[in-house]
Amino acid sequence: MFLQIDFNSDEAIYIQLRNQIIIGIATESIREGDPLPSVRQMADNIGINMHTVNKAYTVLKQEGFVKLDRRKGAVVSLDVDKIQVLDEMRRDLSVVLARGICKNVSCEEVHQLVDEIFQSFIKDQREE
Repeated sequence: MFLQIDFNSDEAIYIQLRNQIIIGIATESIREGDPLPSVRQMADNIGINMHTVNKAYTVLKQEGFVKLDRRKGAVVSLDVDKIQVLDEMRRDLSVVLARGICKNVSCEEVHQLVDEIFQSFIKDQREE
């Protein structure tokens, strides 16, 4: 699993890690049932604190992307229902779209951007 963490970013490292894992699931480079590296192993591989990895895994568990098992560790398990996901997307997109409107981004530009991003995930799935 290849993860890119920007140590100079204003975004918290545990959020970056969470986001990278979600993108890995979306592109199917990480699949349902796949175990994630142990907290210690992930921390060593990236060069971050174990508590940071633990926090990312805990958030992923709360959001329904992984199950935490004492014997198996963190395992990808997609238990989130579609209605809940759509509600979360609506909340998150509201802020992103408001920022775009403040910067004069048009509706057409937003649609094009969303289509490009969505298609990149679909394309990654087809190539595997």
